[in-house]
Amino acid sequence: MNLLSAGMIRREVVALQDKSIHILGDGQIIQIQCIGTSMTKFNYEDYLSNLNIDVMRFGLDAIKGLLAKFGNPQDDYPTILVAGTNGKGSTAAIIASIMMQSGSRVGLYTSPHLVDIRERIVINGTKIPVRTLNGIVMEIKNHVAGNITYFEVLTAAAFIYFQRAHIDVAVMEVGLGGRLDATNVCRPLISVITNIGLEHTAYLGRTLTAIAGEKAGIIKSAGICITGTTQQKVVQLLTSVCRQNKAVLYRLGTDFKMVRRRDGLADYHGMKKRLNGLTVPLRGEHQLSNAALALAVVEIIEENGFVTDSEAIYAGLKKTHWEARMEILCERPLFLLDGAHNPSGVNALRSALKRDFSWRRLILIFAALADKDYCAMLKKIAPLAVITVLPPLRTSRAVPARDIARVMKGLGYRAVVSRSVEQAILKAMKMADDKDIICALGSFYLAGEVKQVFHQIHSCGKQHGNTGIG
Repeated sequence: MNLLSAGMIRREVVALQDKSIHILGDGQIIQIQCIGTSMTKFNYEDYLSNLNIDVMRFGLDAIKGLLAKFGNPQDDYPTILVAGTNGKGSTAAIIASIMMQSGSRVGLYTSPHLVDIRERIVINGTKIPVRTLNGIVMEIKNHVAGNITYFEVLTAAAFIYFQRAHIDVAVMEVGLGGRLDATNVCRPLISVITNIGLEHTAYLGRTLTAIAGEKAGIIKSAGICITGTTQQKVVQLLTSVCRQNKAVLYRLGTDFKMVRRRDGLADYHGMKKRLNGLTVPLRGEHQLSNAALALAVVEIIEENGFVTDSEAIYAGLKKTHWEARMEILCERPLFLLDGAHNPSGVNALRSALKRDFSWRRLILIFAALADKDYCAMLKKIAPLAVITVLPPLRTSRAVPARDIARVMKGLGYRAVVSRSVEQAILKAMKMADDKDIICALGSFYLAGEVKQVFHQIHSCGKQHGNTGIG
């Protein structure tokens, strides 16, 4: 095959191995795999689709070995590592927004994604380019000696991309737990543990202290930990881990706090900073805690050579956008999309609905994964609603909608099953009027499916993009 005739002018063949032609062009690496006499272009989506997204590995040997082959890119820039049961995505987004407004080049790695996998890997608000991700994933594939998980590939890709893009700082959201999570191969400048709740008990332990112990694994020797945890036993455990590691612990409510004012703005009382009249755009009182944690990080990072100023802090916080956190998709009727997927997250959503909104009727769209305590979630939120619409999800991990319907019937709550997420939206919209609220919740899988179809099937009042449960 003539490479020039294939439109590859000024591209140089740099390697030939394993029946694959690797071509460097336009600063990107692509791969054409040779199968007999035919050629197929490498596609990261095809490769990742063959890795089970639901497989979790608890251990760091595989990703350490992989990253070592790339020269340990995670060691080439400072990192802020954010763990916690809820709020870690929102907290990470706020930190990144403020640092970006301060002039830093900021890499942000979060999970899960809603619609596009590239949402997970972002620099200064821009998703990793398709060709760049394709090239990096191809490189990873060619360096993998044994089995690798979906999350490990994407985490490695983020570390590699951030290094090559010469970022100033990375903000990394832990996937699950902390101690054995793939993100924990870095040595964070600051470790954040937002809060601790009962979730993933089959993997992390069945008590708050067991779960806290796993998340405390991100606290490093002589490091810094910032936390919003309040449970006495959890605080005692984190204090003990910090003492053992000669690390410094800063606590929300003790060393810093955020106070809501009557005019809706907020005041931050920090270790050294005092910031008045802040706008927190993410909805819900729990987002005050997330914002306070982010501002505490900014305070500490200033002591490590990063320059921020009050103007950047105010602007960065105000401009923070985080999808599927009490996101308003439509105003008439009001349609809220929230990623709350555990009892504590749903409790925060419930409080925000009661405090910040008024409605004649509340209509829910609900779906959940089988490893979540969906019964406890429904007990918290279903009593507020006149009806819950139950769609199926496009994942084998989901609880069948009819199973949830039976549980709700047993609890005395009204529910109806729909054939799809699209039908659930249409059904809820048909039932609602302008004084009602529709709220979709229970899973990020549901949030992603709603985002994919919502504006294709419905045209409503003014659309927004801001936000709530982290």
